[in-house]
Amino acid sequence: MEWRKCYLDVLLVPLSFMITIGYHLWLWQKVRTQPLSTIIGTNNHGRRLWVSTIMEDNDKKNILAVQTLRNTIMGATLMATTSILLCSGLAAVISSTYSVKKPINDALYGAHGEFMVALKYVTMLLVLLASFMCHSLSIRFINQVNFLINCPPESRLTCEYVSELLEKGFTLNAVGNRIFYSALPLMLWIFGPVLVFLCTVTMVPVLYNLDFVFGNMKGEKMGDIANGV
Repeated sequence: MEWRKCYLDVLLVPLSFMITIGYHLWLWQKVRTQPLSTIIGTNNHGRRLWVSTIMEDNDKKNILAVQTLRNTIMGATLMATTSILLCSGLAAVISSTYSVKKPINDALYGAHGEFMVALKYVTMLLVLLASFMCHSLSIRFINQVNFLINCPPESRLTCEYVSELLEKGFTLNAVGNRIFYSALPLMLWIFGPVLVFLCTVTMVPVLYNLDFVFGNMKGEKMGDIANGV
């Protein structure tokens, strides 16, 4: 009887995780081997050019650099704040009596016991905490770049070193965002595992269209980068 109640959770939720993880592993491989075919790789290359341009003409562009990095920090701070606020709300739900689930038990597929409900909330809590940690570390690295990018030439700081720090910050920011996105299917898990699977198979094609450069846009971007733009 227990198997009949939770077999959909056992099948669909891990399958959804595997689809999401598999897509991001493939994306990571593409970023490493064919960076200019992805938005992430193209942006990485553009940021390296931006750092070298700012450091070469720092007297005229130092305010631009600080303002740009400040806006990035504000975005990461917003995501970190949102994640920790959701964590606080989930912690309050976990410590409650779970009475909120009783009226909708009969309308849901999957398991509805207290253990399964606790597992759902704890999983979401851990995912959001991971997102918060990534965004916090991203803010740390970008703050370092905020100081180092304005150092005088005699400091012997290289553009490569500052670019590496900036890439670490943006990579952690991107990872934090992707972990935050994965919390959406988990939130729908409250209403059953079928919605988790449907949300995942809908979200992955959307991310694919946002992560890759297609058609003429790809050729134009590669040509611009080759020309040093």
